[in-house]
Amino acid sequence: MSQPNLADLMSRYLQRQADACAVGAAASPDEVTPYEAGPVQPIDPKVAWDESLAVFKLAGQPADTRGWKAPPGWPTLVAGHEPVLALAMSAASFPQLVRNFHMILQTTELTHLRPQLGRATPAPELAAWAEDVAGRKQFPHTLLALGSLRLAKQIDAADAFAAKHDADVPADWRTAWGNEKAALAWHAGRSEEALAIWRKLEPTVPVLFNRGMAELFLGETGAGRQHLADAVARIPETSAWHHLGRLYLTLAQGR
Repeated sequence: MSQPNLADLMSRYLQRQADACAVGAAASPDEVTPYEAGPVQPIDPKVAWDESLAVFKLAGQPADTRGWKAPPGWPTLVAGHEPVLALAMSAASFPQLVRNFHMILQTTELTHLRPQLGRATPAPELAAWAEDVAGRKQFPHTLLALGSLRLAKQIDAADAFAAKHDADVPADWRTAWGNEKAALAWHAGRSEEALAIWRKLEPTVPVLFNRGMAELFLGETGAGRQHLADAVARIPETSAWHHLGRLYLTLAQGR
């Protein structure tokens, strides 16, 4: 097979950079990736953005996300987030956050790997942007606003946002909104509360994925296996969420 020439490679690189800039997901040239011990790799903000939109395509009411712009400060949110091992499939989340594979594969007690509330990422423009999105009553964009506050670990602001706008959610998006509220609880360390919500929701792909993931990390692997298998079967193999689901399913099957 012939190798592409330098001009072609440069052209493709510039096109990727242009695409990233167009959606607000280009890395800043002066951005510093925090040092982390262990074999982890920096995350490309554009790849993370593309994967974060998958939840909207797999929800019960699929959305056309073409042309969506990333939240303000997206590259900083991506670069500054520590690895997550028990990741909920939700708005503004992306499988590349699960970077410490050696830890997840070597541990004998998965319940110790559930999320704990960490330090919030400074994002001064994010709250104002989220309120602007919600004020225009745009769905499912409001789900992205809630998810972005959660990604920044601004949990109090996210809880307040969810409560304030709960009554504005259209019927078609209630299940997806419930999934976001459960993901917020999960990543705030309220694991049992999150699983209780997911168990009451309509079994869309994200809900099934998250039920199985939560059951796995709460030690209920029997139920988790089936929910993960059902979710993985419905996620395209081209998606990183499919492969993360397969990893979780492998862990569930081995216990």
